[in-house]
Amino acid sequence: MNVTRAHIQALAPPPCRREARAAARAGTARNTPPPATKVVQGRPAANTVAKAKAASSPAESATSVGALRAGPPRLALPSKGRMAEDTLALLKSCQLGVRKPNPRQYVAEVPSLPGLEVWFQRASDIVRRLQYGDVDVGFLGYDMFHEFAHGNDDLIIVHDALRYGGCHLALGVPSKGDFAEVDSIDDLKSMGWSKDNPLKVVTGYHNTAKQFFEENGMSDQVTFLAADGALEAAPYMGCADIILDLVSTGTTLRENNLKEIVGGRVIESEGIMVASRRALKERPGLLEMVKQILERLEAHLKAEEFFLVTTNIRAESESEIAGQMLENGIGGLQGPTVSPVFSSGLRSQRLYAASVCVRKKNLHDTIKSLRGMGGTGVLVSELTYIFDEEPWRWTELLKKLED
Repeated sequence: MNVTRAHIQALAPPPCRREARAAARAGTARNTPPPATKVVQGRPAANTVAKAKAASSPAESATSVGALRAGPPRLALPSKGRMAEDTLALLKSCQLGVRKPNPRQYVAEVPSLPGLEVWFQRASDIVRRLQYGDVDVGFLGYDMFHEFAHGNDDLIIVHDALRYGGCHLALGVPSKGDFAEVDSIDDLKSMGWSKDNPLKVVTGYHNTAKQFFEENGMSDQVTFLAADGALEAAPYMGCADIILDLVSTGTTLRENNLKEIVGGRVIESEGIMVASRRALKERPGLLEMVKQILERLEAHLKAEEFFLVTTNIRAESESEIAGQMLENGIGGLQGPTVSPVFSSGLRSQRLYAASVCVRKKNLHDTIKSLRGMGGTGVLVSELTYIFDEEPWRWTELLKKLED
């Protein structure tokens, strides 16, 4: 695929004029000045999440008006960090490896899916690009989707559990000082916060935070601040009372004298696959590409849960072995496969090979049971794919497109 300047400019951050046009088309031109920006550590609140917020508002999305973007289907992937690495690794394991001729370019291709353009974007920008219609499909963390796509009916979650990027969004409360005895959200609420003395929360997830505190009856007792990274330092610098941020292992919180509290976990997050409803319906070839991607993802992720176990067992018949295996709870996906063993072209008397898919967590119990049945030469093999007749998530996607 030849990369031109037009390719690069196509996904350059949209200028203000574009945002104004999008807003006008959606009938949501702004007539009021923007709210004042809170400042933390002497800097304007301008982290990546805050920057993307205005542009990613569903009201400003151009995907539901005007003509569909011309050109081939586009897939957006995270450009940096662990999410980017894990996304590429998953696609590669599904024989969907991404080829990027130049590491400095932001456009690439998937050789096994001819005609699909791949664009590398910041995680927060992927939602915006989907809303603008600049891309059709994206891989990102659920936290970004929840923050920026809330209320946008055009975006559909195609796969909600890609098993990487696992973390959760949670409150981080000081473990010392005034908060030393605060161990739950109820304890936090009982500290006497008010409109005149609000709880100061520093976060990059203002939409999600607002929803969380509204659900906990504190909407008029909280003020939100933003910061450029290093949120954990804010409470002890006096910039904020608590933080709301992503937590993986909790080590960073503990090392900065912060703690999680009961009821303070806001959302669970991991890698997901998202697509534009309109693009799936109208862009030629896109739905079939999404089906191919989804089938490979489902087959690979399912295979990761199992081993293929094969052993030789002596018995009078295949039925005898199959019956013993089923009695011992060794049924695999649809039952064991038992067949005669041949040696030097001749069938070995009363010797059969039994194969079965076994969940990885049950492997050693299964081997013990097979040995108890006389099994010898037990082989354990990794699986790459387990293809079902049709992935249930594909069926669910088709139902969503009918709504």
